[in-house]
Amino acid sequence: MINKAIIIGNLGADPDLKTTNSGTPVCELRVATSDRFKSGDEWKERTEWHRVVVWGRTAENAAQYLAKGRRVYVEGRIQTREWEGQDGAKRYTTEIVAQVVKFLGGEGGNRSGGSHSAPQSQGPPSGGGGFDDSSIPF
Repeated sequence: MINKAIIIGNLGADPDLKTTNSGTPVCELRVATSDRFKSGDEWKERTEWHRVVVWGRTAENAAQYLAKGRRVYVEGRIQTREWEGQDGAKRYTTEIVAQVVKFLGGEGGNRSGGSHSAPQSQGPPSGGGGFDDSSIPF
């Protein structure tokens, strides 16, 4: 079985870096991709927003070097998580858990120049290890 997502898009907001209770860095990226399609005689554009979660050193690099408007390449797996909202209702979030993040180009909101390739993400801690994702609202 294969669970792989590859996207290239622009950040719609600055990266949101947090730290788990066990001290592991985790960063959320909001990435917009778009496609064009023809509807009748008219060309239209559709934008899709992706929630991307980045772990470890890659999360720290993303928070340091990326900013709103920056173009990124993301490769990872799709995951749907269940969590409980403040009102007690069950909620679901589908996201891309990044394994590779590459910072593309030198244009648009970047905090440094050039193109950077982040080290591969370590992923979330396994086996519990004090990890408590209830403190992460995404």
